[in-house]
Amino acid sequence: MTELTRLTIAEARDALRKGETTSLEITEACLGAIEGAGALNAFVHNTPEIARDQAKAADERQQGRDEALAMNGIPLGIKDLFCTKGVPSQAASRILEGFKPEYESTVTQQLFDAGSVMLGKLNMDEFAMGSSNETSVYGDVVNPWKVDGRALTPGGSSGGSASAVAADLCLAATGTDTGGSIRQPAAFVGITGLKPTYGRVSRWGVVAFASSLDQAGPMCKSVRDCAIMLGAMAGHDPKDSTSADLAVPDFEAALTGDIRGKKIGIPKEYRMEGMPPEIEALWADGAAMLRDAGAEIVDISLPHTKYALPAYYVIAPAEASSNLARYDGVKYGHRAQMAQGDGITEMYEKTRAEGFGAEVQRRVMIGTYVLSAGFYDAYYNRARRVRALIKKDFEDVFAQGVDAILTPATPSAAFGLGEMADADPVQMYLNDVFTVTVNLAGLPGISVPAGLDKQGLPLGLQLIGRPWEEGDLLNTAYSLESAAGFVEKPAKWW
Repeated sequence: MTELTRLTIAEARDALRKGETTSLEITEACLGAIEGAGALNAFVHNTPEIARDQAKAADERQQGRDEALAMNGIPLGIKDLFCTKGVPSQAASRILEGFKPEYESTVTQQLFDAGSVMLGKLNMDEFAMGSSNETSVYGDVVNPWKVDGRALTPGGSSGGSASAVAADLCLAATGTDTGGSIRQPAAFVGITGLKPTYGRVSRWGVVAFASSLDQAGPMCKSVRDCAIMLGAMAGHDPKDSTSADLAVPDFEAALTGDIRGKKIGIPKEYRMEGMPPEIEALWADGAAMLRDAGAEIVDISLPHTKYALPAYYVIAPAEASSNLARYDGVKYGHRAQMAQGDGITEMYEKTRAEGFGAEVQRRVMIGTYVLSAGFYDAYYNRARRVRALIKKDFEDVFAQGVDAILTPATPSAAFGLGEMADADPVQMYLNDVFTVTVNLAGLPGISVPAGLDKQGLPLGLQLIGRPWEEGDLLNTAYSLESAAGFVEKPAKWW
């Protein structure tokens, strides 16, 4: 059998059902791998006792041949943005230092109800604000892929999730995606990451960044694993007012690989100036793979794409400034030391100055600015109107019979940690150029590893689907995955 930590969810599920291994054996193998991977800085709060207890319970269920639980005995990593009862949940921020929720997020509860095992909490960009996992209070996450000895970013904000899955520290992980934070890191480390339709997965108990954009999803080793894990994560939740009251289909059953007659759109606006030839070639190869599988490839136009990044970086910081106002040093988390004569205003100011990192402060200030009385219409309302136009672009394309849209996942392969530290922040924001439109329109999107660049680093392709049709999107991704045949893994150096 494959080394236990290298198993996919589907392989582990089958091995467990055949009695070839136990959840406790897989869990112990993962815990050992985590212990030996401190150099990656992916796991930040380990929960071995919880993991062993959950694994033992899963094995007892398995002996009773209770095969109804989709994720029974599968060890996962949980992004630090998800509240986990009695376990530190800091959103990688100093301001939430010491916070241990008294409740479980809906997503983690559903995963546990489906039999999953929690190995620990994963590193991330602070409050999910970042594209390189360099804004975390825990320090940088390191990509398991290396070139010329350089430490590379795993992407962000779900960098810990991406690094942990790619390095086989866990079988899969939860991520969240506000502007590409599942798909971009998945592409940087050579795994598969799915952002579901907005409302498909509950946001309750997930620390908020931008409430109209945030969506949780699976980060896995294969498309099939994403289908299995999404089935466990998804569903209506009355505690989340934006949760869709829709039945959850059997996403795995949709994976036939047959895409004959499907219409795949190639948006001309995604051919950006200065796009590396390798990305362009990979995109063309992906289109050829889907054509060979029987799909019809058509050119499409999404005319408002060029306004997506500016609109996103008005709307997301505006919502962040509102959501992060609750961190004031009064109710929970970090509180600054007070000087004699300080009042509540000084406490708020000092606490936030100490508790929030530079990138979070930057976005909160931008958000407060665009929501202020003199600029609300000029910036925020205008960005909302642009968002509506971007959404309509997709609606018009889907109305023409397009089933999915193929684009690059990222404008480059993973770059070195620290390489953009002194650059204009906009240079970092450009990492989201292919992904933010999907969040603005509330659509499902998936990143599939499809090749290597000339340095030997993974590159991903993105497929964008119709709203609520994750099954169809996953099937198209399954066909692309099969044709690409990406099986490369990072050489172990950590």
